[in-house]
Amino acid sequence: QLQLVESGGGLVQPGESLTLSCTVSGFTMDYYAIGWFRQAPGKEREGVSCISTNGGSSNYVDSVKGRFTILRDNAKNTAYLQMNNLKPEDTAIYYCAAGDYCTYLPRYDYWGQGTQVTVSS
Repeated sequence: QLQLVESGGGLVQPGESLTLSCTVSGFTMDYYAIGWFRQAPGKEREGVSCISTNGGSSNYVDSVKGRFTILRDNAKNTAYLQMNNLKPEDTAIYYCAAGDYCTYLPRYDYWGQGTQVTVSS
């Protein structure tokens, strides 16, 4: 059974950091681009970052550039989203997804269940 599971969310104060993990099971992650999305209450799901199959290419939405880093370890079937200098506007449910190519559109084949990130003082 194909499955993606996110972990690492939590409650942090502005300026702090979190690292989200996306663990893949049931298939080999090597052949899939990985995307991270987020959805805040009352807002549409937003593409945050994506990384190519071999990790050679990555993209970020402007609002997180310089603060977030997307990584993948194909040997561990795990992708990561390192989030530094978090801001209250980063508060959302974060989802990882696997698909054929990197895109900010929600056109991925497989999705995780999401992990909550709350940034508040």
